[in-house]
Amino acid sequence: MTSSTQKWFRRLGAVVSGLCTVAVVASACGTAPDNGGTLPMQDPADVSAKVAGIIKKMSDADLAGQVLMPFAYGRSATDVSAGTAAGNKAIAGVDTPAQMIEKYRLGGMILIGFGGNDPTAANQPVNNVQSPEQVRALTGGLQAAAARLPADVPLLIGMDQEFGVVTRLTTGMTVLPSAMTFGAAADPRLTEVAWRAAGLELAAVGVNVNFAPVADVLGPAGSTVIGSRSYGSDPRAAGDQVVAAVNGMRAGGVAATLKHFPGHGHTSADSHTELPVVKQSRQLLDTDDLATFKAGIKAGAPIIMSGHLDVQSVDPGVAATFSKKVLTDLLRKELGFQGVVVTDGMNMAPAMKVPPGEAAVKALLAGNDLILMPPHVGQAHQGIVDAVKAGTLPRSRLVEAVGRILHLKLGFGQAAAPALSTVGTHQQDVAPLAAAAVTVLRGACGKALVAGPVRVTASAGRDKARNRLTEALKTSGATVVETGGSVVHLVGYGDTAEDLAAGAAVTVHMDVPTLLAKSTSKVLVATYSSSDLSMDGLAAVLTGKAKPTGRSPIEVAGLPRTTCA
Repeated sequence: MTSSTQKWFRRLGAVVSGLCTVAVVASACGTAPDNGGTLPMQDPADVSAKVAGIIKKMSDADLAGQVLMPFAYGRSATDVSAGTAAGNKAIAGVDTPAQMIEKYRLGGMILIGFGGNDPTAANQPVNNVQSPEQVRALTGGLQAAAARLPADVPLLIGMDQEFGVVTRLTTGMTVLPSAMTFGAAADPRLTEVAWRAAGLELAAVGVNVNFAPVADVLGPAGSTVIGSRSYGSDPRAAGDQVVAAVNGMRAGGVAATLKHFPGHGHTSADSHTELPVVKQSRQLLDTDDLATFKAGIKAGAPIIMSGHLDVQSVDPGVAATFSKKVLTDLLRKELGFQGVVVTDGMNMAPAMKVPPGEAAVKALLAGNDLILMPPHVGQAHQGIVDAVKAGTLPRSRLVEAVGRILHLKLGFGQAAAPALSTVGTHQQDVAPLAAAAVTVLRGACGKALVAGPVRVTASAGRDKARNRLTEALKTSGATVVETGGSVVHLVGYGDTAEDLAAGAAVTVHMDVPTLLAKSTSKVLVATYSSSDLSMDGLAAVLTGKAKPTGRSPIEVAGLPRTTCA
């Protein structure tokens, strides 16, 4: 090992020591999640020595595998159908996810599942998330495969469990509302409690990395691909929410990820299909987009995801994914981030302009440590190995990346999983947050918003929310009818003015509430989410059982942030 590499490990050990001092990396520093067990306190110097010892024994192929986090086809690590095997052969030349891990010495794997309203569906080619029991069995099989590798370190198993429109696992889980709901409730204490619950349940199914929270500050035009995935338009308030989410997930035993650096909230384009241009001046980038990332870094966020974004004020014309100016000069040197940098999906359009092997090398050279969802695992792995051999990718850069990944693994990756029976049991931890977010943007405050018989209607595809609200209204004492009555109309993600109901007494938006500006209803309400708990909170407000305490975290044309002082 070179003297420069040894110095790097000592610096990283000092960073981990500082994090332990302020209780930032809970599981890495000895504070276990609430799962009935404890992790032994680890001396950062011992961790660094262990990491150095592991790396010393690694070949170039081992190192290359550790920086890859692909997807795989199949809901089981080892038992796959012919069609599933064909999918894995196409991207990795193997039949099963377990074989993929073993062949390429993988450091991680991402699990995927998506629904009809998912704005990220464009680059989600598989759906291997079905239920808590199935995911727990899958992750157990993946970890068993990783345990057979010479490095004998845990696998990083990631998931985009943002909640709201991007929720990979819904069945059997306690479902949190969207990020914008948290922003409307504006109570970081409730946010931390809710995200701790989510962290515990993710850890229980074997997921140790969550690609959340979204730290993007929503601009005036409002990025449609980000939308309610953002906590809002106020950088300081959004930063408080980001910190609470990071702390909550850490307490639950899961590594949080800030995304999409350096900020996707002021763009109109969708990075899944094209390269968005971030036109913010450097000054506005610092005070607006970067504010939430600075807050998250200060709180000890262990992972940051780079965005496929053309940041004009830093490195015009170059996707941040491939920009050393963005990821090394800005993120590492200027902002001081010492954790793991992971790319956004490398099967997204901006990254697909470069062959998988070349793209992986370019991303590492820019400053990424973990390559997410390469479109072809074999080509990405071989590209890294070949580049090290040719000298175009310094081995020291690869060692640096693997060192950061292993430090993360020796923390979050080794925490004992909570019992599977804890999954789906944390509604009481989330309900106060969902209720506190309900916002009245037009109408009286402090009394029932509906009187007499009530009829609930909804735009197409929202039967689940309509049914939940109907039952919740009945529980709150309202008379709900199938014909006549005062109409409460629900709209949500992707709806337009054509989806509004002209005669509705109350119109409720269950996503970014800008459409409410076009409604003629006498009462306008925002829940920012269609989750069951959001519908329960809405019913309590409509019937006067609870005061609407939420405040819109974004501007809605012609409407106040709330009619309640």
